[in-house]
Amino acid sequence: MKRTDINIRDPFVLVHEGKYYLYGTRGATCWGEADGFDVYVSTDLENWDGPHVCFQNDGTFWATMNYWAPEVHVWQGAFYMFASFKHPDVCRGTAILRAESPMGPFSPHSNGPVTPPEWECLDGTMYVSEDGKPYMVFCHEWVQICDGEICVMELTDDLHAAAGEPKVLFHASEVSWGKAITHSSGKPAWVTDGPFLWRTPNGTLLCLWASFSEGGYTQAVAVSDNGNIDGQFSHIEPLFWNDGGHGMLFRALDGQLYLTLHSPNKHLEERPCFYPLAEKPDGLVRL
Repeated sequence: MKRTDINIRDPFVLVHEGKYYLYGTRGATCWGEADGFDVYVSTDLENWDGPHVCFQNDGTFWATMNYWAPEVHVWQGAFYMFASFKHPDVCRGTAILRAESPMGPFSPHSNGPVTPPEWECLDGTMYVSEDGKPYMVFCHEWVQICDGEICVMELTDDLHAAAGEPKVLFHASEVSWGKAITHSSGKPAWVTDGPFLWRTPNGTLLCLWASFSEGGYTQAVAVSDNGNIDGQFSHIEPLFWNDGGHGMLFRALDGQLYLTLHSPNKHLEERPCFYPLAEKPDGLVRL
């Protein structure tokens, strides 16, 4: 199938052994009951084989709705899926699943969500520090705290659980271009979505994330002042202003760096989009 036929949100591309593996939130079941994730496979980013089910709730998994933002990372010889889930009686959180292949089948690895149990969280991504320690970077959700946060938390080496307390990296309201939405309480609220960490060749550490501006869903970028996850993050020019976000970066088989995100940000119309990028000393630029 063609890229334009794939209806997913939150696209994530794993490049592995000469192929592209595309994961994402199923468009049709995004906002309600859900039971699994799919993977699509390609060698050219335009023609895709799938969908292939890579995780299926067999009735024993704890979550019943909002299966969101699956990412697959290679760690210690296996494939680990970080994905967000919800149950009416459990706060939304990111759990970790494991498989021996990028095709799955993935099975639960963490004991429920790894994110704090009393927090509404989403969009956990894996980050490995330069000294080899695994972390989860995730969102403390605006629906609970109004001003959404991007947080970081160290993980155990086996990725089973948290190994430390969460630390706030920045708040959604810090950007001058941010547009508030209305919280259920009637208060203004600022959204944080989809963090993803990327280190440029000169050592600059970037954090992609998404929020809302006057142009709609927006792909934002923050930069650490010391090149590490414990640095102070400041905000640079967004990569995509108009109705697209929750992006990540990957290097194609020919070496070209790409941004992928979903656009438009409209139910059942979302599609994975790919934009070539160039790295510069202080960030990224679309070509």
